[in-house]
Amino acid sequence: MRSTRTLAVVTAFALPLTLAACGNDDGGDGAAGTGGDGDTRTLRLAHSYTDTQPQSECGAQVIAEEVAAADVGLEVEIFGGSQLGGDADRISAVVSGDIDMDIQGASALGAVYDPIGIIDGAYVFEDGQQLSDFVAGEDSQQMRDAFTEASGVTVLGAWSAGARHFTANQPIRTPEDLQGLRMRFPNSPQFLMNAEAMGAEATEVAYEELYLALQQGTVDGQENPIVNIDAISLAEVQDYLSLSGHQLNFNLVIVGPVWEELTEEQQTALQEAVTEAVAQVPGCVEETEAEALEKWRSSGDMEIVEDVDVDAFRTRAQEYFEQNLEGDTLELYQTIQSSIGG
Repeated sequence: MRSTRTLAVVTAFALPLTLAACGNDDGGDGAAGTGGDGDTRTLRLAHSYTDTQPQSECGAQVIAEEVAAADVGLEVEIFGGSQLGGDADRISAVVSGDIDMDIQGASALGAVYDPIGIIDGAYVFEDGQQLSDFVAGEDSQQMRDAFTEASGVTVLGAWSAGARHFTANQPIRTPEDLQGLRMRFPNSPQFLMNAEAMGAEATEVAYEELYLALQQGTVDGQENPIVNIDAISLAEVQDYLSLSGHQLNFNLVIVGPVWEELTEEQQTALQEAVTEAVAQVPGCVEETEAEALEKWRSSGDMEIVEDVDVDAFRTRAQEYFEQNLEGDTLELYQTIQSSIGG
């Protein structure tokens, strides 16, 4: 287990603990808490990461350890590596109560509240600090309230897990370099919109099938944060990592209807456990990224392209969003740009 590290960015929703019951009336007598016989309530926490990725090692595992240490009749059982389904399936399962907790990206949450997906938009934020300031501030309060109202899901915390970059068997320095390349993007409306905004030809491939798709030439390239690129060994099937930093890999820790079944003591313990994980993940991400980049530079397994024309990509993406977003999503995008001085 990694120890707490110096933070690069800490991103957290400033959400108060809502202890009043809201519509989950099952006639039970405290079934979610510790019964008179001392039984422990188990929450299932799902995510899509490998055990050694920061989102798991410094995120999910820290949550489980902190909850166990609180000794409030609650434990967290982790199901990583998409064991309980892909992102779209899991968010639906959290809403229905079939999965208790999940670690998700904003675009996946867009399935239940569409505007929130724009947080995953290309070049919406320049760095993790901008994202941190927005989601923890008053400007995002309306978005957070609308998401909970639409889904019945509570957000306990959020972190930035590094920026997403392009890989391919040729360098990608400008939007024009994407022409003719079949670039893998996740199957979500926001990610596919990002591809179009940056001038990429998007091909949908599941994360679990990405390595094989690149190896077999089904796709020519892809985009992911460095921690993911390293975790699934994409340096074995890609020659160039182009540091486009076009999107922040933003994770939210969410809990479904079971939240209202927990005792006040258990809610407090769970919230504090998530807050501790939020504090640890960014430092772990920064360390993992540095190690991966040094490994690739020294081995030559993948060439690092640093002279990416980020301004050209950003200008193209911003113009696209202003012309193609509408309604509440456009309003939220403009709120973000105003908040960060864009």
